[in-house]
Amino acid sequence: MTQRDMFPRPLQYLIAIAEHGSYTRAAEALFVSQPTLSQQIKQLEESLQLPLIDRSGRSIKLTDAGKIYVHHARRSRAELDSGARAINDVRNLSRGSLRLGWTPITDFLTCSILGKYNKLYPGITMTTLEMPADDIELAVAENRIDFGIVFRKPTSSRSSDIDAHTLFKESFCLAIGNSHPRTGQRERMSAQELGRESLVLLNSNFAFRQQIEHYFSDQAITPKIAIESDSLSVIIQLIQTGPLATILPKSIAYTQSGVNLIVLAPSIPHQEITVICRKDGYKSPACQAFSKLMSEWATSNSLG
Repeated sequence: MTQRDMFPRPLQYLIAIAEHGSYTRAAEALFVSQPTLSQQIKQLEESLQLPLIDRSGRSIKLTDAGKIYVHHARRSRAELDSGARAINDVRNLSRGSLRLGWTPITDFLTCSILGKYNKLYPGITMTTLEMPADDIELAVAENRIDFGIVFRKPTSSRSSDIDAHTLFKESFCLAIGNSHPRTGQRERMSAQELGRESLVLLNSNFAFRQQIEHYFSDQAITPKIAIESDSLSVIIQLIQTGPLATILPKSIAYTQSGVNLIVLAPSIPHQEITVICRKDGYKSPACQAFSKLMSEWATSNSLG
């Protein structure tokens, strides 16, 4: 019997309904009959003396009470999962798990550390999720991931549940491919010139894009955005093979074949690459080893 099997079934059913938006799909995902699932939800509602599911429309939705209850149910399940991992983790790191969340920018900047970690601790199962920075902080606070690596302004506020440690500071440049008309340019580019470039950028869900938008606003320019993407790899391929431009951290641009850098004037404010974790959360041996490796990596990166 797994830890999830021991979690109260009515709460499992309610969470599944919230995730799938359907009694039918929730029942299929849990391998139970729909009448069984429906009966358990009704009994849960009776015990709480409040409806958790809004059944008035064509689609299934949570009531306000249901949303609150699901939030706490997920946190309870996450705490039980932490307990199970704490028992299964071993001091010698021969097995265990590590859950990491990062953005399209930070995965490029810090991906190499995963290879080093895996080489040192091959028995640790690593799971990585790419998501916007705000979602990462929520996932850390709710214990759905162990660490997040985010791209933030130095003054960015964070939840009181979060511990943050700056790895290094990053600066930015305009990045273009070999077929761009400005290839070979050595002089700095003004904000007004930047406003005339056709750009491919991350979409607005990501903090890095929002920070670029602040720069555009501060410089009173309206950018020409030709393409938006949620993949940094796609963006880099587009500028490598065509006349579009993008804005990249310098440390990424320097490592990409066929990518040329142009310094912006005025420059985009520096940002911090930050690793975050729960302030009072359980730190497994796998997490402690990752934290130590990240600190060593940050020190070597700073010196470099």
